[in-house]
Amino acid sequence: MIKKYNVTVNGKSYEVEVEEIKQAGAYTPPVPVPRAAPAVQAAPAKPAAPIAPPPAAVPEGASAVKAPMPGTIMSVKVNAGDTVKRGDDLLILEAMKMENEIKADRDGTVAAVHVTQGASVNTGDTLISIG
Repeated sequence: MIKKYNVTVNGKSYEVEVEEIKQAGAYTPPVPVPRAAPAVQAAPAKPAAPIAPPPAAVPEGASAVKAPMPGTIMSVKVNAGDTVKRGDDLLILEAMKMENEIKADRDGTVAAVHVTQGASVNTGDTLISIG
């Protein structure tokens, strides 16, 4: 007796036939049955991650806070013109599933914010300028 089953492997569905063996120890090899290729369903489109703008020049007299590792900007906590003290949170950088607080390395005023939430950054990219 042949039974039909639907089997899903890696998101693709296949129809298979299984033969029931009535005698103990008897084995009948399966006979290949040509099948049409299963319909491939397109994966839902993911929205593209925002691309970091080209590196902006750090204003004269300002110091650059650079990305210590590649990752994604989860949130920006400051705006241009904000006054910050050494150790204040500037932004959150997600890298390897961990959220890293990027802090001000000195007292000053935020001269420019060079990234936006959701942007991907590489090691050494300028994130914020503090004047």
